Amino acid sequence: MNVTEILKKYAQGVRDFSGVNLTEENLSGVNLSGANLIRANLSVANLSGAHLSEANLTDAKLNVARLSGANLSKAKLVRANLNVANLIRADLGEANLENASLIRAELIRAKLSRANLSRANLSGADLREAALRQANLSGATLTEANFRGALLTAATLEQANVNGTDLSRTDLRGANLRDTELRQANLSRADLSGADLSGANLRWADLSGANLSWADLSEAKLSGANLMGADLSNANLLNTSLVHADLTQARLIKADWIGADLTGAILTGAKLYAVSRFGLKTEGMTCEWIDLSPGGDQSEIFRFTSEGSKKFFNETLPTVRIVIDAPLSLDANLVLASTYHQIAQQYPTIKQTPSIEVSSRRTALTFRIDSNDQLFSVAYLAILPFQDAGITQQNILTLVNTLESQALEDLGIKSEQLEQLIAAISQGLDQVRSIKALKTISNVTEAVSFFQAPTQTAIANSSDQTLTVYHHPGFGKHLMHQSSLLKPPKNGTDLMPESTLPPIGEVVEFIKKFDYLGKSSNLV
Repeated sequence: MNVTEILKKYAQGVRDFSGVNLTEENLSGVNLSGANLIRANLSVANLSGAHLSEANLTDAKLNVARLSGANLSKAKLVRANLNVANLIRADLGEANLENASLIRAELIRAKLSRANLSRANLSGADLREAALRQANLSGATLTEANFRGALLTAATLEQANVNGTDLSRTDLRGANLRDTELRQANLSRADLSGADLSGANLRWADLSGANLSWADLSEAKLSGANLMGADLSNANLLNTSLVHADLTQARLIKADWIGADLTGAILTGAKLYAVSRFGLKTEGMTCEWIDLSPGGDQSEIFRFTSEGSKKFFNETLPTVRIVIDAPLSLDANLVLASTYHQIAQQYPTIKQTPSIEVSSRRTALTFRIDSNDQLFSVAYLAILPFQDAGITQQNILTLVNTLESQALEDLGIKSEQLEQLIAAISQGLDQVRSIKALKTISNVTEAVSFFQAPTQTAIANSSDQTLTVYHHPGFGKHLMHQSSLLKPPKNGTDLMPESTLPPIGEVVEFIKKFDYLGKSSNLV
């Protein structure tokens, strides 16, 4: 059946042309919309400008075919062979190309939005400036393909093989790249904001100047990757491998990278405002200076000495730890959860439940917080449910008031930043003391004996230094029936003996380890 016969039958309403052989035929501009061309052989045929929308080309052969400007929207091309085909500016919107072969096909500026290309083979294909918005490329082979300047907004590339592919300047906002192979891929200046790259393999990939803000890179492998000048602000980098990665002048403002491996990485000039420095692996890391300014404008440069960066990037999470000299009962656990929920509603810094360790005799509550300067205020609130609250809180206030009134010069300390930090701690305490919940919590806990037990409260800074702010004299002695003799008054106004308060020098040393970095400072 030749072209003339096919067009005549099509005009008569015939649509079934399955298995037809039209190799090397000229079908430019023909209208075969909705035709059944299953297993048709159209290799080397000229179909430029042809109308093939909603046509069924399942298992069809279109190798080296000319389809430039053709309309294949919503066409079915499952397992079709389009190797080395010319599809420049072709419309393949919403087409089904599952398992299709498009090796070295030309798809420059082609329209593939919402197309299904799952498990398709596009290795070596040219898709420069192609539109693939919301396209499904899951499991596809895209090795050494050229997507430069393509639009892949909200596209799915989960588990695709994109090794060595050029994705420079592409729009991948909100794309799904979970567990995708992207080794040595070129993603320079690509927009990956909000993209899901969790578990992706980006070893030796070029991400220089890329926008990865709010992207999920948790568990991703970025060993040897080039991230120079990349924007990783607010990105999720939990447990990400950045071994020997180049993060020179990368923007990491408010990024979450606890557990990241930065062994041998370069961080010189990185913007690290509001970035946690806990739980990182930094052996062999290179970092001469960082930018701690809120806007990343280099207004707060922090320069390191040879050992400074190692100290700076190897801190621990500040904690407040309360040990109660009694096991936690079910009733007490319920009251405790309700009480801390009330506190968190008015003081969001306590945003996570404490870790709880319970033995046959004692209970330990550990609050992990983000910032050293919140330690005193969190401790002030965390002790609230307990009978020891009044005296513990009074000790905290006494320690801070002593620091405020102390002439730091007399202790050999000259630091404007330290004074500012003490003022910030005092201000934080003033805020928590005004919380309305403080006035009602004691009424809820008085009926449960667990909250009457002796306690000890200690705070640990990010350098893992511990400061005990209160230790009940009867702690550990309840089996000797001495606790009732050693209970503090309920009004909490009487302090424990002054000798039990930490020496002022010890408190100052504890405070000095806080993060109060100033402009153009040096960490020694």
